Amino acid sequence: MADTVNRGFVVWFTGLPSSGKSTLAGLLAQELPLRGLPVEILDGDEVRQRLTKGLGFSKEDRDENIRRIAFVAKLLSRNNVCAITAAISPYRSVRDEARRDMGRFVEVYVKCPLETCIARDVKGLYRRALAGEIQNFTGISDPYEEPLNPEVVVETDQESTEASLGRIVRRLDELGYLTLGQPQETTHVPIPTYLVQKIKTRLDGDSRKNPSTYVVEVLSGLLGEEQPVTMTGERKALIEARLKALGYLE
Repeated sequence: MADTVNRGFVVWFTGLPSSGKSTLAGLLAQELPLRGLPVEILDGDEVRQRLTKGLGFSKEDRDENIRRIAFVAKLLSRNNVCAITAAISPYRSVRDEARRDMGRFVEVYVKCPLETCIARDVKGLYRRALAGEIQNFTGISDPYEEPLNPEVVVETDQESTEASLGRIVRRLDELGYLTLGQPQETTHVPIPTYLVQKIKTRLDGDSRKNPSTYVVEVLSGLLGEEQPVTMTGERKALIEARLKALGYLE
C-alpha cells in the first residue's frame, strides 16, 4: 500500500527587515533536500512582485499579503512539500491565524537588534525610512510584534548563520518533521581526525557554503584518493555504505 502520510509542513521565518530571514531560508532550502524533503521558498520580496503586487503597506494590505502567502504555503504543505516563508509578517494576530489554519507550522523568530539591522541594510531602506521617504516601514514608523511562543529563536547578531541553521534543523528534528526524511538502516561512521581538520580548513576558506556539502565532497573524494594516513578497508566500506544510503552513490 502506498504511503499516505503527509510529510509537508511550513517553516515561517519572521523578523525585522535585514535580520537575516532570507539568508537562513535559503540555507534551510539547501539542507532539507539532503534529507529527501521537497522544498519551496516563498520570499516576501518576490511575493510582493508577483502574487501581491497591487497591495500597499497599510495594516490591512500587509495582513492580506500574509494571508495570501499563508494560503500558498498551506497548499504546498498539504501536498508533501516543506514550504519555507521569509516575510517580515510584523503583526502577531495574522501569524497566529496562519498557525491555526495550517497546523503543521514552525515559527522561526529571527531576532536581531534594530541598530544591527540598520547597519546591515545594503538597500538603504532604513535610511530612507528614517528620512521620512518611506512610510509605514517596520521598525521605524510601523511596529513589529515579536512572537510570544515561537518554536525557534535565532539571534543573528550573536551567532553565525551556520549556528542558526543548526538550531533550526535540530528543532525540526525534535518536532518530528525530519524523521521520515532520514536515511533508513544507516550505520554510524567514525570521522578520522585528519578529515575533521580538512573540513574545518575548507569551511574557514568559504563560510558561505553549506557545511553538509563540504562533508559530502570530502567523503566522496576520500573514496577515490590515496590518503597519507591509515585507512582500513573496513572504514572505507563504512563510508561508502553511508554515502549510498544518503543517495550520493549508486
